Amino acid sequence: MTVKELLEFIKQKLRGEEGEIIPVLRTVPIFEGMSYNDLKKIEIIAHERTFKPGETVFHEKQPGVGMYIIKRGQIKLVKNVNKKQVVIGELKNGEFFGEMSLLDDYPRSAGAIAAVRTEALGIYRPDLFDLIDRNPRLGAKIMTKFAQRMAGRLRETTEKKVQEIGGGGKD
Repeated sequence: MTVKELLEFIKQKLRGEEGEIIPVLRTVPIFEGMSYNDLKKIEIIAHERTFKPGETVFHEKQPGVGMYIIKRGQIKLVKNVNKKQVVIGELKNGEFFGEMSLLDDYPRSAGAIAAVRTEALGIYRPDLFDLIDRNPRLGAKIMTKFAQRMAGRLRETTEKKVQEIGGGGKD
């Protein structure tokens, strides 16, 4: 960040303006419905990153340390299958990835590569847990949203598996 950008950032904070980060945070389901003041606390721990086309954000099986939110650009999620890199998903503006690493130390299940120049926000586990320690109420909100998201994913995975084996109905 240049001195000019830093001064502009400080002016925005003093005036109470949202800048570019809070509107992006509002698009993420984990932060959905949070107050402006809560989002400002999260904004402080969000690190702005820029990735060049083809640049690796993280590798499959690498220890996870945080999640990323795409401000502008596109990310390809890749998996090594039979010694070949296979694209398993593509994400664009407002989407996020790597959030499971905020909860555990398990290695990444896939890699992430910038498809084009990509601006992203990184939120890293140590910063998040420090925020949670300082603000347990906000931490409870964030963890509740995480749990809801993981429950939704588990339901989707279960339903998909039931459909694959020829089952029907939902519980």
